[in-house]
Amino acid sequence: MQVKVTHLDQVRFSIQSRAHTIVCDQPKENGGQDAGMTPPEFLLASLGSCAAYYAVQYLKTRNLLDTGVETGVEVTVTAEKMKAPARLGQFDITVTCPVPLTEAHRDGMLRSVHACLIHNTLLNPPQINIELALPALSVSHVG
Repeated sequence: MQVKVTHLDQVRFSIQSRAHTIVCDQPKENGGQDAGMTPPEFLLASLGSCAAYYAVQYLKTRNLLDTGVETGVEVTVTAEKMKAPARLGQFDITVTCPVPLTEAHRDGMLRSVHACLIHNTLLNPPQINIELALPALSVSHVG
């Protein structure tokens, strides 16, 4: 997987992955135009959409969606900003299911959502390598 982030102006960025492009920005009070979600909001969106995917897959593979109901799962993710170091703190995820579930299926759905790739990544932080790519310095010879 790969994304490419390009600075557009002020604090606005274009993020491209495969054939998809989204905009990341800051609220006006942070010097932005509020033209897109902030990086922390993208993190919550990633976690929430991953949890929703696993919840929907659980329902579909067990034929638990009512006839004619193809949608309806909703996920809300909240987190608080923490300091020292700056980060997001506890994440709270609420999965709203469009159909009633037995206790066994509730437990199964929870296990399925806990298997989400983003959830597991946050629980087991990956190694992060940062490389700085700079243009070559031009050397002028006077003389």
